[in-house]
Amino acid sequence: LYDIGGHAGRGAAHHWGVPAVQLSTAYVAWEGMDEEIAEHTRQLKASPTGQRYYATLRRWLDDHGMVVDPDDFLGKPDSCVVLIPKVLQPNADRVSSRYVFAGPCPDPARRTGWAPEPGDDRPLVYVALGTSYTQRPDIYRACVEGLAGDYRVVLATGKVDPASLAPLPDGITAARTQPQLDVLEHASVFVMHAGMASAGESLWFGVPTVVLLQAVDQFLNANTLVEIGAGTRPGEPLTPEGLRAAVDAAMDKADRLAELRDEVRRSGGAERAADAVERLCAA
Repeated sequence: LYDIGGHAGRGAAHHWGVPAVQLSTAYVAWEGMDEEIAEHTRQLKASPTGQRYYATLRRWLDDHGMVVDPDDFLGKPDSCVVLIPKVLQPNADRVSSRYVFAGPCPDPARRTGWAPEPGDDRPLVYVALGTSYTQRPDIYRACVEGLAGDYRVVLATGKVDPASLAPLPDGITAARTQPQLDVLEHASVFVMHAGMASAGESLWFGVPTVVLLQAVDQFLNANTLVEIGAGTRPGEPLTPEGLRAAVDAAMDKADRLAELRDEVRRSGGAERAADAVERLCAA
């Protein structure tokens, strides 16, 4: 088993003559993708850094007796278990059977037993922007101002000191990290950055999302969440009133998220992933 970035794993499997199965935590290539990104690939290979990269990769493959095309080595594993919900995969109908979708595999070790304080019936909104792009006190303050009173709010502030947001109104708590799986089990809405892991976990727990995308794959993930009826996207620039309106709209998607949760859980999970690995190794 090797990660999408663990190219040495595929090389080691070739050296030892054993099966190799890639585990992908991102969307995978589909039939026709090469043609769709051909111009981008051409420009990449023509750049000085691209030329050096591909020359180095070709030498590395030759040194290990691998005759595979470098592009295929990078983007087309012989077999792969995909750890994202299939509903988040672009062009899923054009994905090869070499890819088996197992969806999210939440780790029970991440559970802490956290539960919200009893005696408060207000809907709970969970706010978290992942691990990389969390330096956004403006977003956290908009959440506090826009949601205080009618909602309980759990904030994961990451790189922002939660003390800088004080004083917080009743029903709003903030810490640099929060036990995400536990909080999602109780949440009515998830205000998030549309990173793939959080997007998958929102569907696993059936929690509607408000997407505040910032970089990398978040744009495509956010669009997909909105298209499948799992998320809303506030207007820009973000204001407390706009955020509140987006959260209110997300609350109306609970029935759709229950459908998606059931679909994702039927087709995913750790047991399905393990079964897929065994089946692919035996093929």
